[in-house]
Amino acid sequence: MKSSTTDVIVVGGGAAGMMAAVTAARRGRQVLLIESNERCGRKLRITGKGRCNVTNACDCPTFLKSVVRNSRFLRPALYRFTPQDAMAWFESQGVALKVERGERVFPVSDKAQDVVDALRRAMEESGVELVQGRVNAILTDGGAVSGVTTTGGERYEAPAVVVCTGGLSYPATGSTGDGYAFARALGHRVAPPVASLVPLRAGPDCEELQGLSLRNVTLSAYRDDKLIFEELGEMLFTHFGVSGPLVLSASVHMHESGGKYRLRIDLKPGLTAEKLDERLLRDFSHNLNRCFKNALDELLPQKLIPVIIRRSGIDPETRVNAVTRQQRRALGELIKGFPLEVYGLRGVEEAIVTAGGVDVNEVNPRTMESKIVPGLYFAGEVLDLDGYTGGFNLQIAWSTAVCAGSAV
Repeated sequence: MKSSTTDVIVVGGGAAGMMAAVTAARRGRQVLLIESNERCGRKLRITGKGRCNVTNACDCPTFLKSVVRNSRFLRPALYRFTPQDAMAWFESQGVALKVERGERVFPVSDKAQDVVDALRRAMEESGVELVQGRVNAILTDGGAVSGVTTTGGERYEAPAVVVCTGGLSYPATGSTGDGYAFARALGHRVAPPVASLVPLRAGPDCEELQGLSLRNVTLSAYRDDKLIFEELGEMLFTHFGVSGPLVLSASVHMHESGGKYRLRIDLKPGLTAEKLDERLLRDFSHNLNRCFKNALDELLPQKLIPVIIRRSGIDPETRVNAVTRQQRRALGELIKGFPLEVYGLRGVEEAIVTAGGVDVNEVNPRTMESKIVPGLYFAGEVLDLDGYTGGFNLQIAWSTAVCAGSAV
């Protein structure tokens, strides 16, 4: 068995792993990063549909409100390396950034590869040693970390190991849950990992509406009759249900078993029920002698009209001047609350992140070091931390990685 010694071993070359390695190396530590893929940052290259939503430019109090689980644990790390710090860091590495709607931050180039390249350059310049291999065990001596072994038979010794193996989402990129196994083997509790920020299987009528994108709508999600999520934004109908930013964020709240989930879409959130009724009256007055099926063209997307008509129960051939007040009010209620049943979440292979992970009660929030095994650190998605879509999860990776890299 080959053997070598270093100061710090980082397991995993994703967003958190590369940032932790650079941070530690810039502090003068000899750092070895072990990555199972041929190149680092494979998942990072496909984030944000290949554009990479680097962070969210909001302030820290606002940011923490968008962290769904264990936001209090994240607080020290976030204030140590804020979204503004992350933006400054990447710009100092030559990545020009821009801020888009919802404070989402992207490279001006719209290329995630630029973010990956910046991290790789920083590793090279700071002297991080990169090895391709898959760690199969973290070693301890006297209860403290002493190194790792790999499936290739190598043994690397170090007094500090930072686990940055990600979760289970996008397993083709190397996120296979190894970090959870390492944590359990060393005595840590792990919250069961489940898909988060994931499309939903829903219906009825979604297949008919496939490809329809809705902007500036309000999506409300309910568990039984309890409102669990409500936000204005964008969503998309697919052949299996719904997706898009609003749906992904809503899915974060749908992990409890035993409840029945449903969605409600306000297609005209800028209009009150009264104003919408006035709008319907105005549109109808321009189409008095036309069939009802031809009277909604200016109000709704064309693809949605047949579904709305069918659900309204109004005969599509009815003359507009024959539509009753009661029918018109019911139509308004349907437009202000288009209902969908949720049949389930799509698989983890389609999830942007994994909810669950290493129990943060067993990790020091200021250093990311294990409270159980000295010298063992965690950063990124392997921890039980996750937030909404919009750059929040990558910022969690940057902040926790900087904490770990600064502490080793």
